[in-house]
Amino acid sequence: MEAVVSETVTPEDLMKFEKKYTAELAKGSVSKESQFEYAWCLIRSKYSNDIAKGILLLEELLHKGTKDDQRDYLFYLAVANYRLKEYEKGLKYVRVLLKNEPSNTQGLELEKLIKKAMQKDGLVGMAIVGGIGLGVAGLAGLIGLAVAKSK
Repeated sequence: MEAVVSETVTPEDLMKFEKKYTAELAKGSVSKESQFEYAWCLIRSKYSNDIAKGILLLEELLHKGTKDDQRDYLFYLAVANYRLKEYEKGLKYVRVLLKNEPSNTQGLELEKLIKKAMQKDGLVGMAIVGGIGLGVAGLAGLIGLAVAKSK
């Protein structure tokens, strides 16, 4: 699963699918396949703006897709949100996928990965808050010590 969430698109592939998508858009109608392929490339970009654009395209498809299509859209929406560190959103999408397919192996693995990242970030966040608290307490102690010496 790590390989799936960390894979990046080549600039050539991104340009190829962007051209296909924009050509169809200029004609007035974009096929689901072209929109999905372009969105799939965007969410594998190393740039967060591209990933966000891919999310919008996938969300648009999600509302129009068949049940089989929605499985892929939900999975890649979860991956994209994971890549942006939007873990709650990613978890929401993967849980909808798992509600429809409780034994989906990729979905189960992605859910574990997202939970692990949330836990790690939560612990890191708590360490930062704790460190700030210790720093403030230490500073207050030094000020108190300085006041006591001056008396």
